[in-house]
Amino acid sequence: MTQLTEETFENTLHAFIRSDQIDLRGVTFIDPYGMVGLLEIGELCMLEDIKKTILLPNSVDVLRYLERMEFFVSAKRYFLFEPMHAPSLASSGRAVDSDVLLEITPIERANDIHTIVGKVEERAQSILLKHLRYDTRTINGFIVALSEICQNIVEHSENRGFVGIQKYRFPDLGKNIVKIAVMDAGIGFRRSLAARFKLRDDLEAIDKALFHGASRHEDAGRGHGLAAVRRFITQWRGRLSIRSGTARLSIIPKWARGREREKNLAFFPGSQINIILPEV
Repeated sequence: MTQLTEETFENTLHAFIRSDQIDLRGVTFIDPYGMVGLLEIGELCMLEDIKKTILLPNSVDVLRYLERMEFFVSAKRYFLFEPMHAPSLASSGRAVDSDVLLEITPIERANDIHTIVGKVEERAQSILLKHLRYDTRTINGFIVALSEICQNIVEHSENRGFVGIQKYRFPDLGKNIVKIAVMDAGIGFRRSLAARFKLRDDLEAIDKALFHGASRHEDAGRGHGLAAVRRFITQWRGRLSIRSGTARLSIIPKWARGREREKNLAFFPGSQINIILPEV
């Protein structure tokens, strides 16, 4: 495995299921989805009182990036590491703030959700304004929707979650893109909506939330966060994927690859959301 991204998540998941360790020694590229996905696998293992081992990448650049994204701050809760003397495990200093990324940020307690969402809002606004050249009104609308997704982790998932953001240069487009990963290992879409809707499978549950604004709450105005993100993604030709349970539903623009609807994936609880936004 040379990359740890959404495209390789299924392989990563299967590797953890089969083995007590996962070998990342050959990894030369990892993005927020890859990092947050590992942490959520770790969260699931911890619930089962299992602590697995990660064989760390040989690439010093990848190790430094994992440290810069504060991956190890959360990962040491879940995993053992080999080698233990890796330079990225030795440093405990906090990196300076950046306008090209948001470090891996836990989302877990209702009493500090506003602080967390504020951090997400501040950094996301800087990234989208400076590097994607979105106008302020557009950014504000997106941040409201993204904030609701983060808040949903506390309100609906019944578990902790993580968010991470990174700006990249995308050669195929000749433009900047921003990747946003938001995940939890909680109850997922189907269980969340089961009290109000009769659903055939996980894919129908995601579809109902994304395209029809379905929510576990009957209150008017609830459940529109994902619908707002979908409208934003469509307007700005972005890419969106939502994985939950055994299914993934994606909105894929012409410049990207992938399948729009996938079923019968390996079961993984909660929700795993990946957003890619291109420069204007």
